[in-house]
Amino acid sequence: MNILIAAVGGQGALLASRILGKLAQNIGLDVKVSEVHGMSQRGGSVVTYVKFGDKIYSPIVEKGSADVILALEMLEGARYLDWLKKDGTLIVSTQRIDPMPVISGSTSYPDNLVAEISRLPIKLYSVDAVQLASKAGNVRATNVVLIGILASTTTIAKEEWEKAISEIVPQRLLEINLSAFELGYGIKASSSIL
Repeated sequence: MNILIAAVGGQGALLASRILGKLAQNIGLDVKVSEVHGMSQRGGSVVTYVKFGDKIYSPIVEKGSADVILALEMLEGARYLDWLKKDGTLIVSTQRIDPMPVISGSTSYPDNLVAEISRLPIKLYSVDAVQLASKAGNVRATNVVLIGILASTTTIAKEEWEKAISEIVPQRLLEINLSAFELGYGIKASSSIL
């Protein structure tokens, strides 16, 4: 399983990759998690990779080989669509964070991005993950909402996902994150991708 996590710096891409890595480790799979690539401390584009299976040799997800892209922001999801394999899955938060070229006025944020992406031959789950994370108690749990959606598409036991979250998320934030996971998990997928 090749997973690419695309986000804007500060959205929790690294935490999400650590949760996925711990899940794979807990269920006995070989796993490689990449470092954060990008300007994570400046609000820039950030991408991390998580690969797991029987034997994994490299942490890098090549273009056209991602089974899943978890995108914490719409434009970041669109930016990495070339990494998604044919019939891959994009799980994207509809949150919009304007990049510097939009802020400076040199370009505009694309209109109807989700509608454009929905025309592609991929599985698409777009959700207002910020609203769900806020309902769970903290908008910063958006990443775990998306993990919940991913979990609902798999045959991996829900308890394994919750265990991985419990082992990675700090205790003081655990209840909020488990609630965010549950809200994401409640968006049931129509077919299994794992």
